[in-house]
Amino acid sequence: MHLTRHAEALAVLADPRYVPPPVRQDAPEGTLAWLRAHVSRFSSGAEHAARRRSVVERLAALDPVRLRADARRATLERAGDWRGVPTRVLGAALGVADTAPVAAAAAGYLSGEESPQRDAAVAALLDRADLPAVTLLLQAHDATETLIANALPRLAGHDDVEAVLRETLRHDPPVKVLRRLDLRDEEEVTLDVVAANRDPDVFPDPGRFDPARGDGPHLTFGAGLRPCPAPAYALALAAGVLEGLRAGERP
Repeated sequence: MHLTRHAEALAVLADPRYVPPPVRQDAPEGTLAWLRAHVSRFSSGAEHAARRRSVVERLAALDPVRLRADARRATLERAGDWRGVPTRVLGAALGVADTAPVAAAAAGYLSGEESPQRDAAVAALLDRADLPAVTLLLQAHDATETLIANALPRLAGHDDVEAVLRETLRHDPPVKVLRRLDLRDEEEVTLDVVAANRDPDVFPDPGRFDPARGDGPHLTFGAGLRPCPAPAYALALAAGVLEGLRAGERP
């Protein structure tokens, strides 16, 4: 089933009968598949609650204002070469000095596509950080960089970086679909985030990019029972990078 309307997607996200599709549970410890079997994103029930709680506890020690300032400064120091900045800044805040393996591990985090290189990257990260920190780094890496890349072409002519980012989240979300399994009949349901975020019943003139629209009820960070625990942190990192890029362009 493929759902495109906002109300339908929201109902699924709020219903405990819909859970993430199962992932492999028999992988050797320290591999990508093992990691996916032990993080909150791909679990449900009590396991999900406990794993999510550990991630939220790690986030509570971080300051979005500091993350934003550090991302801005790092972008300026790198003369606009911003790729990797959000991950390095987040890693430093989590006490992970070397985040070089994150990109390779993140490449298979959502898809589950395994490879020796991805397994090695996961093993290297687990040697350097605990599971909640690794979870945060992998979930943030691709999504935050894609958000920044999507927002950059929209930045010209707009003074409010946060407004541009919020509308980018609605108009061009980094994650295009969410998948759930209906426990009643084992049917997989695909939630089309792009279509739901442009539902005309919720967003007037939905195809128009309008930063003045405000922080509406887009589904980019999920909703219901399993919302993303870190939207403020992702926005802080992205805003810091964009501010650094804008400051670096000034004479």
